Amino acid sequence: MPQSERHIPTRDEIQKLLWGAAPEIRLSGFRVTGTGRAGATEFQNVTVSDGHEEINGCFIPPQSANAPAILYCHAHGHAYDIGQAEVMAGRPALARPYGPDLAALGFAVLCLDMPAFGARQNPGEDARAKAHAWHGRTLFGQMIGELQAAIGILAAHPQIDPARIGTLGISMGGTHAWWLAALDPRVAFSVDLCATADLGCLIDHGGHDLHGHYMTVPGLVSHCRTGVLAGLAAPKPKFVGVGLQDRLSPPPCFEAARKDLEAAYDGHADALTFHIAPDTGHQETPAMRRAVLDFLQDRGKALRA
Repeated sequence: MPQSERHIPTRDEIQKLLWGAAPEIRLSGFRVTGTGRAGATEFQNVTVSDGHEEINGCFIPPQSANAPAILYCHAHGHAYDIGQAEVMAGRPALARPYGPDLAALGFAVLCLDMPAFGARQNPGEDARAKAHAWHGRTLFGQMIGELQAAIGILAAHPQIDPARIGTLGISMGGTHAWWLAALDPRVAFSVDLCATADLGCLIDHGGHDLHGHYMTVPGLVSHCRTGVLAGLAAPKPKFVGVGLQDRLSPPPCFEAARKDLEAAYDGHADALTFHIAPDTGHQETPAMRRAVLDFLQDRGKALRA
């Protein structure tokens, strides 16, 4: 299908591209294995299981009943050792760790190691991607499936308001955040940083090779444009942060995705927030962090049942 056509896919169509005919991923056995503190922020080390692997995570518990929550999606950056630790320890692309800021706003937070990251580095990204491809699935599909299961963990928590669960991340984590908002009705709002660019345009500019193999979804570009897919989230509140010096979101590719997003949010423009840093690359700026926290305060926490 030519990229000029604005085909609006169904969620089922996209899920099939991601995971074929395989059953959905389920996570069980949410277990606290330790506790920690960073300043005033208390967190728990947790594990869950997909039936094959133990998956480590970090959980900042709700501070009150009916609390909002965020599924925090960690980045890639070829730093396979970081994983879920990012939420409390941060990474160079971030202004500072997000965990304490989110806790200060009253959010419960959950972050899990994605396949090939943190304690799951073996098998690695390439080996996992190849194995999934041979089975007619994708590594990205496994990641999205696990994150959707994690949304279920948050929604089932007795002190979390299931109507106020959002997603947040930068780079790979930002990509996960907007995909989840597009595909999962339980996601009420999303924040994605350094993750919005039309993939067909990015291929034309050669920037697609900067992405890891995790992001390869066969047939996606011929099926629909990136901004159209992201626009399935409409009219949920959505924050998009981008640096125009980012080789992963060059201006023409960002603008193509932005145009499709704005079309999807037609009539709901107040729900769509862009923060554009003209002189910034693939990183969050202090101003971007302030804008994210303002968005979460004003839009995310304002969603009440």
